[in-house]
Amino acid sequence: MAEVKNPRGVSRQVLFVTLWLTLLVLAVKVWAGWATRSLSLLAESLHTVIDSFSTVLSLLAVSSPHRISGREVWGHSRLEATMALLLVSVLGFASFSLLGLSLQQLDATPHLTTILPVQMTVPLIGLLTIVFAASLGLAFFERYLAKTLESSALRVNANQIVQDAWLTLILLGGLIGILKGYRWLDPMLAIALLLTAALSCWRVFNWQLPLMIRQTAIAPEAISQLVREVQGVTQCYQIYSRGIVGRQVLIEMRLILHPEFAGLSQWIIEQIEASIRHHYGPVQVVVHLEHDRDDLPLSFEGMRSQNPSRELDWN
Repeated sequence: MAEVKNPRGVSRQVLFVTLWLTLLVLAVKVWAGWATRSLSLLAESLHTVIDSFSTVLSLLAVSSPHRISGREVWGHSRLEATMALLLVSVLGFASFSLLGLSLQQLDATPHLTTILPVQMTVPLIGLLTIVFAASLGLAFFERYLAKTLESSALRVNANQIVQDAWLTLILLGGLIGILKGYRWLDPMLAIALLLTAALSCWRVFNWQLPLMIRQTAIAPEAISQLVREVQGVTQCYQIYSRGIVGRQVLIEMRLILHPEFAGLSQWIIEQIEASIRHHYGPVQVVVHLEHDRDDLPLSFEGMRSQNPSRELDWN
């Protein structure tokens, strides 16, 4: 595959298309569940809601102009926090409602006449099979692009969609059983899918929201100590870091080099790279270089360098 000139733009377009397709799948599942009175279909649609939330987070990650290009290290805003709270509220209300209905259905199994029949049909199962195949194909295509474009946003979102697709396959097996007359499968599948929805939601929060919190990942004093051990560095200040150590961390700093080492700036940065990577694993570092001058102010707080930034990225 030829080199992509704008990988972030391609990632944004893929995620945008993925979002609309996921919403379409959600609409089909909700309609099918409502039309057939299937609790398991409605419960499985909650997984698609989680997929949509994951896609929106990934889309915001690659669309924000404030994020540094390269492998995404996400930041948070009130929008993402509000969306997370809204998702938990919707999932909580829907899950408890479906759980209550499922338990009522199971309690009524000795008296099958009191159970509202699930109106399952062969054409509907065929439609859901098409939905499963489309979701799985989209997820694997997204995985391929994630590897090609080195996009963590695409990779995380593709993994989430793949997990939902396999659950849809299990649901299809259960729907076939319901079609053959095993009506107790519907509430049983609904309860199982509700439990897995809670795990899926926790997985999204665990992998994406911690990376979206603007908190200090590494103490600035620890980074400063490592940097100042490199020969030629006279000042290291305005140090910022966020992310999760061991997974991906963004570090930004300003350096002042001694005039005698002005020609060795690349070597100095390489030494800083090696030191930080050795201690903290995968990171993305942005270094703003300056050279020591006699007229530099004693306080560097708020000072902006006119020198271009050097961005360094590795795994």
